[in-house]
Amino acid sequence: MKLRLILIAGLCLIVPLMGAGKPGKWVKMFDGKSIEKSGWKANENPESWTVEDGMIKGSNKASHLFWMKEECENCEFKADVRIMDGSNSGMYFRTAFGPGFPKGYEAQVNATHRDPVKTGSLYNFHKNLESPSKPGEWFTQDIIADGNHIIIKVNGKVITDYVDEKNTYTKGYLALQQHDPKSTVYYKNLMFRKLPSKK
Repeated sequence: MKLRLILIAGLCLIVPLMGAGKPGKWVKMFDGKSIEKSGWKANENPESWTVEDGMIKGSNKASHLFWMKEECENCEFKADVRIMDGSNSGMYFRTAFGPGFPKGYEAQVNATHRDPVKTGSLYNFHKNLESPSKPGEWFTQDIIADGNHIIIKVNGKVITDYVDEKNTYTKGYLALQQHDPKSTVYYKNLMFRKLPSKK
């Protein structure tokens, strides 16, 4: 009897520890209907963001759209993206809400814009100079921020695998970029999940 109680007590201690290192559940970030009700807020020019056929569309003046429901410390952030010819956008993470271009990490979205830094780059940290997708073509961009280790995948292929020794940004919001009046971008299937803390 004593042995059985000891084994049960041991299992009660082990099971929570086993679950502690697992990623959180995926959270759907957009309901396909309302930008505001889904928790998104533009830092400026909110008219640059509209809903079209269940997607978030960015067009017109420069603006950044922040998901205000939760901040990212260690997290995974992914979306299906369609960037049009000559357009520029980005998926920000661990970024601060505020006017202008945000302070935070940016996973670049750019197939043919004049900026040489293309989709899959970690802007200002790791450059990819050849776009892994064509303009007007849907692709999936997946960002994994695990401590100072950043991975950006496009359609499952790793484009950026970077360790930021300076730990430049450690916590902040997720956001989408509408870069300029000549750019048009579409986002759908926006998903977020927490990753275990490295502490």
